[in-house]
Amino acid sequence: MLFRNRFLLLLALAALLAFVSLSLQFFHLIPLSAAGKDGVSSKSRKRIMPAPVTEPPVMDPVYEALLYCNTPSVAERSMEGHAPHHFRLVSVHVLIRHGDRYPLYAIPRTKRPEIDCTLVANRKPYHPKLEAFVSHMSKGPGASFESPLHSLPLYPSHPLCEMGELTQTGVVQHLQNGQLLRDIYLKKHKLLPSDWSEDHLYLETTGKSRTLQSGLALLYGFLPDFDWTKVFFRHQPSALFCSGSCYCPVRNQYLEKEQRRQYLLRLKNSQLDRTYGEMAKVVDVPTKQLRAANPVDSLLCHFCHNVSFPCTRSGCIGMEHFKVLRTHQLEDERERREKKLYLGYALLGAHPILNETVSRMQRAAEGREEELFALYSAHDVTLSPVLSALGLTGARFPRFAARLIFELWQDRDKPSEHFVRILYNGIDVTFHTSFCQDRHKHPHKPMCPLENLVRFVRRDMFAALGGGSTNYYDACHKEEF
Repeated sequence: MLFRNRFLLLLALAALLAFVSLSLQFFHLIPLSAAGKDGVSSKSRKRIMPAPVTEPPVMDPVYEALLYCNTPSVAERSMEGHAPHHFRLVSVHVLIRHGDRYPLYAIPRTKRPEIDCTLVANRKPYHPKLEAFVSHMSKGPGASFESPLHSLPLYPSHPLCEMGELTQTGVVQHLQNGQLLRDIYLKKHKLLPSDWSEDHLYLETTGKSRTLQSGLALLYGFLPDFDWTKVFFRHQPSALFCSGSCYCPVRNQYLEKEQRRQYLLRLKNSQLDRTYGEMAKVVDVPTKQLRAANPVDSLLCHFCHNVSFPCTRSGCIGMEHFKVLRTHQLEDERERREKKLYLGYALLGAHPILNETVSRMQRAAEGREEELFALYSAHDVTLSPVLSALGLTGARFPRFAARLIFELWQDRDKPSEHFVRILYNGIDVTFHTSFCQDRHKHPHKPMCPLENLVRFVRRDMFAALGGGSTNYYDACHKEEF
């Protein structure tokens, strides 16, 4: 009898706990109100920069390094191509960082990480179009590339990667990017006609094999088995993509001041200094020589490819060393945003490519059916100033295979009105830009008017620099700086 009563008591308690649990879940799902303090509906199209669900509450150098590696896995969430039904996609402009690469520097007196840069089907990460990509690249004619690009290999092929060489991971990253953009822009929005020609594309890359190969991988994912006679890659000598507008003394002065800030921050970091000393003892070289070798670049490669950190007879470089170096990098990025010395450099450094993008958008808005899809294959030092110039202070440093996309849309109900969306790694950041933060003044507009971007590039970028300059040349040559 006693056992039966205890059983009934436990059963009743379990039922009570289940009821409370369901009640809490139920009430948690009910919105507190239909509108926020501003009267904005809970279904508002307000853009945010959501963090991954697993993001730690405080800065974690290991977590940040994993994001930087960007190892291909499950399909990522993407907001490209999202617009009300009465909007028509007019043109798309894509700026990418090359994919995963082998280190640019070697840690002195250590064995180079053994990473295979050939493209093989039985190694992860893999993409279903990998073999077809290799086959298609082997058919690529030199006429499709501006000199000196025709002398570069079209895909990585060394059993032991060369310094800075694109890896299979890097190729797969951009095959995925291209396929994602194909599904959205071609299959859904019909951006290009079925009989597209060379005039519909604009392709440009720096003279590094890793940027050319990344651009080709994305293009192949976007236009599988494309006709080589319809493709032409232009060569860009400058990582800033400044073409004929690269001479800018004031930009260089801003850069010198920014480099001085970086130097002073390093001097203040005693833990960083001790860590470099410990690492220098492991590899038996002067600390200054180790610093010059930029060991964090090599260690990130070990990290991204799950290769053990280097060891010598004196010991090993370990995870704790890596964390200190990576934490300092993150701290440097934070202080860079606060001090804003980099902003001056970014505004002048990014102006040429932004001005070219705006001009291309304006031509498309006028109805010219050319250069509807533009692709710039570039570096972290290309994307970083563009992100800063746009006012995207919350954007992370460009990871491998990062993509920044400008979309141009037309309102079918009012064909003379055109709008832009800006997306960074698939996230809509339009209303985080400095030129479109006043969305509350135009809540009925789901995107940013094209004229906002034009005004920013042609006028407001110079006003932000101060000094009264109204054009790029004057801003680059003002003597009072």
